[in-house]
Amino acid sequence: MSQSRSEAAGPVDAGPADAGSVIFVDDERAVRLAGQQALELAGFEVTACDGAERALRHIGRDWPGCLVTDVRMPQMDGLALLARVREIDPDLPVILITGHGDVPMAVEAMRNGAYDFLEKPFPSDRLTEVARRAVEKRRLVMENRRLRAQIAGGVDPAESIVGRTPGIERLRTTIAAVADTDADVLVFGETGTGKEMVARALHAASGRRKNPFVALNCGAMPESIFESELFGHEAGAFTGAAKRRVGRIEHAGGGTLFLDEIESMPLALQVKLLRVIQERVVEPLGSNEQVPVDLRVVAATKSDLRQAADAGKFRADLYYRLNVVVLTIPPLRERRDDIPLLFQHFVAQAAARYNREPRVPSREQMQRLMGQDWPGNVRELRNAADRFVLGLEDAAPAPVTAPSALSLAEQVDLYEKGLIQAELARHRGSVKAAIEALNIPRKTFYDKLKRYGLSRDDFLD
Repeated sequence: MSQSRSEAAGPVDAGPADAGSVIFVDDERAVRLAGQQALELAGFEVTACDGAERALRHIGRDWPGCLVTDVRMPQMDGLALLARVREIDPDLPVILITGHGDVPMAVEAMRNGAYDFLEKPFPSDRLTEVARRAVEKRRLVMENRRLRAQIAGGVDPAESIVGRTPGIERLRTTIAAVADTDADVLVFGETGTGKEMVARALHAASGRRKNPFVALNCGAMPESIFESELFGHEAGAFTGAAKRRVGRIEHAGGGTLFLDEIESMPLALQVKLLRVIQERVVEPLGSNEQVPVDLRVVAATKSDLRQAADAGKFRADLYYRLNVVVLTIPPLRERRDDIPLLFQHFVAQAAARYNREPRVPSREQMQRLMGQDWPGNVRELRNAADRFVLGLEDAAPAPVTAPSALSLAEQVDLYEKGLIQAELARHRGSVKAAIEALNIPRKTFYDKLKRYGLSRDDFLD
């Protein structure tokens, strides 16, 4: 058999391509070249093979694409190739090409693990659409595996800060600049924006990463046990104190102490905390001994501490001591451009946690996600992704709401920008696929990218 140019060049590296990687197998040269051309024009990176054995050389468990193969071939046919591929990786999508008389057999093959089948003759856009869906599924499976490996290794994937909007880029830059210092940090953000995630990112990027990260929610701690919990106590310090207890501050020695909702800390304890921060010593209840502590303090708040200090609800000296490095997390409604990336990230996480197949949101679902105000911020979006993976409800069941402060023209622009982002996210940056989905001329599409400050590169894997 003759070889295509992809075969002659040897294994093709699954490098950056608009739509992904495809292995196309057919023993007929004309069919093979036509399929290769159609897929390459759609942005795929194609390895064309004239037989099953040659195709198997390119396939491994970590290969990120899909396989398209004819059924009727000499030596090893498509069904035998399907069986071999499923032995290598049962999650690798295999699309069968069949003649009219082979359709019942192809349907049976799908029950046995084939992803889909194409009946000859088929239009090229049908081939590219099925391949695109198969590659998208493969990508989600690979992300699912990566997250499972992280979870098994004790790494919480929620610690990654996902987003490409200017506010998130600034946040990451500041974290990188201050993480490996001992500067105490104040994190400001609304409920659900991910303040603890930022604190953990600071800890993970610092020289303290191998030592404890100790978190305390000041708003959830009863005042009666707050002092003992934070500072510790000696045996007999109060009724019921049968033995010495190491407080959270001392336990965080060498590491990071994270105080969430610090605005809820009682004023009397704020004085003691100020001394800990200034002197780096802690004095447990019932003790006259001062215990040196080496720690970094990261405090988080959803309130304006300056206003709280002016109102006498928060100590001004503690506020100014903490207000050296301030990290501000923008609410989700101010970073709508990140919603497609965040949602797909959370879908992959949820699929890993619940042992479910990762799902791909439809264009309409993504549009509705972009239209929400998300008062619960990233946490609410993550819950929506969980429900989406579990099949409990749609990705964004609430009606679309647009910010009332915007003019009609601004709302139209926001909606149009959201549509373009949704398609680029769905098709992993493939301009051709996004243009086809939106049904607009190429020049118009690029004009709108420039107008809205969008780049296809932001949506590539």
